[in-house]
Amino acid sequence: MVQHQMQTFERIVSHTSLYNIVLQEDEEPLPEDELPEHLRPQPQLHFDPSNIGDPEQLLKMSKKGRTLMMFVQVKDELSPSEAEEVTKLWQSSLYNSHIQAERYMVDDRRAIFMFKDGSQAWEAKDFLLEQKDLRECSVENKVYHGYHTPEGKKEREEVYARKLEAQRANKKKRKTEL
Repeated sequence: MVQHQMQTFERIVSHTSLYNIVLQEDEEPLPEDELPEHLRPQPQLHFDPSNIGDPEQLLKMSKKGRTLMMFVQVKDELSPSEAEEVTKLWQSSLYNSHIQAERYMVDDRRAIFMFKDGSQAWEAKDFLLEQKDLRECSVENKVYHGYHTPEGKKEREEVYARKLEAQRANKKKRKTEL
């Protein structure tokens, strides 16, 4: 009986030793791309003072490699099944443009697009804003209205007017420098 207990104890010790050896060999650190998102190092931002007027570009750079969600709402005229079909079509169009997005319907006319690489969300936003069935999308708590909505048309006119004003100011500045 004592000998049987001794053999059992030796087996346990040998398995424990083997287990510890496996653990020690497996303590090699994981590559950065295999780490969980919260343990990955923050992306290095190369601050360019000439882009200080473009906060979206700075946000896009800061979200590289981070998960980001975009809320998308289709127009009220669409039925819930049409809304699902339209968002599914948008998802496949984004995928064909090499933009990986997961789509989740959260309401009859509202969906979440989740991007594993958050920097792709701004390219997706530009695509979605051009779609006639889009009411609005929201990225990082900023709402963008679809270009085919009254609010979206007004926003585009305002952006265009600001660009024209900036171009005029630059021309005037260049003339005074000469």
